[in-house]
Amino acid sequence: MSIGRTRSISLMGLTGNVVDIEVDIASGLPALVLIGLPDTSLGEAKDRVRSAITNSGSAMPPTRVTVNLSPASLPKQGSAFDLGIAMAILAGTGEAPAESVAAAIHLGELALDGRVRPIAGVLPAVVAARDAGFTRVVVPAGNRAEAELVSGITVIPVASIRHALVAHGADIAAFDVDVLRAPDASAETISERDLADVVGQPEVVEALIVAAAGAHHVYMLGSPGAGKTMLAERLVEILPDLTPEQSLEVTSIASLAGVSQTSQLATRPPFESPHHTATAVSIVGGGSGVIRPGALSRASRGVLFLDEAPEFSPAVIDALRQPLESGHITIHRAHQVAQFPAHVQLVLAANPCPCGQAGLSDSDCVCTPDRRRRYRARLSGPVLDRIDIHLPVRRVARARLLDDSESRVTTAQARARVVTARATARERWGGAAPASQELRAGRFRLAATVTAPLDLALDRGAVSMRGYDRALRIAWTLADLDGTTTPTRDHVGRAFALRKGLTA
Repeated sequence: MSIGRTRSISLMGLTGNVVDIEVDIASGLPALVLIGLPDTSLGEAKDRVRSAITNSGSAMPPTRVTVNLSPASLPKQGSAFDLGIAMAILAGTGEAPAESVAAAIHLGELALDGRVRPIAGVLPAVVAARDAGFTRVVVPAGNRAEAELVSGITVIPVASIRHALVAHGADIAAFDVDVLRAPDASAETISERDLADVVGQPEVVEALIVAAAGAHHVYMLGSPGAGKTMLAERLVEILPDLTPEQSLEVTSIASLAGVSQTSQLATRPPFESPHHTATAVSIVGGGSGVIRPGALSRASRGVLFLDEAPEFSPAVIDALRQPLESGHITIHRAHQVAQFPAHVQLVLAANPCPCGQAGLSDSDCVCTPDRRRRYRARLSGPVLDRIDIHLPVRRVARARLLDDSESRVTTAQARARVVTARATARERWGGAAPASQELRAGRFRLAATVTAPLDLALDRGAVSMRGYDRALRIAWTLADLDGTTTPTRDHVGRAFALRKGLTA
């Protein structure tokens, strides 16, 4: 009897768990048995491993080979265990140095000719290996740049099984092979567009800066061509650069989603704009087999823009309610639970009616009142109550469009104001925003004369308790942008106006 051992990583969302791969080569009829709760794609590893070892010039044991993935109670998914299984088998037969193989983490899918294919999720897997105390990780050569983004661990890129054997000290020659690389799945990025392109809407630009400074969600209502998409694309441009921790998080999500990465961590906030036909799974994440992050998580630390929001399925929109409050999305399956970050700024855009012509002086709306109500009702009250800033966006008149004398705010100017305001808030709050109770009754409570407009609205039922708290947060953001230590009555009034913009 011969035993071979190594380790790999099983990902549950962005959380990686170390999996022990044990191989028992014993007497019996030739067979390769895989145990330890593998899914279908992992169960097919038996055929890939057998062909890859044989076509690499190595010998598959002509006996019974049992592969155990431990802990057995942990679900294992995907093809990233192929390389580890193959190296454990070769360590058991004596072809690979057993001590070296056992001390490393192995990640990679095998092609039938013995080459190693790149996999999704290498970055969070390498981070998990480092955090578990391992010093070496063997990865596909096609994932080298991405894996080397993680400091504090030695990355060994291999193009084939023979290259892996040589890396472990086997006395064989490594043949040159074409490195298998992932298809170009780079996320669509928007080129930097300047905020100065927005003309004739200074009040809208200022509201956008407020949203960026306080990470407030925005609902824009306006007719087609008013510039809602333009504004959403420029919102992400005026957000501050990502911190090192946020950069690693954003890049890890992109890796898990299968987006190819370069040799640099992401430095700018992401922008996601799914089509209105997107399903709930594509927005919040999930899927059969390996759980993948959806647009909500891919936009974490950035902007999630839902254009034509009422055209989305109401179930899709309502699925965002809990993540908007908690900052993460938890996906439950029968045998596993995956959690992804969801620290997004949600931007919803909608037309005033299905035809989009309501309120225009030169066009006639063909929608009946009942149809308009049903269209607007597709965005539920609980969802809209979680949106901080409600912003009417109107078409710009020709005179203002051609007016070159108007002073416009550039992206650089707006971003500088946002960075300063966020630094002020971070210094005041101590890193984390206070609970709503602290704003209302704690040490950050404002004088009754300052909050009078909000108090009156709350007494009349014009604003909910959540809306009251969110208006207070907007007031603090306005104070940070204006450079004052505490909000004034004017700030509270402006905050309430931004909160109730659609009915003002």
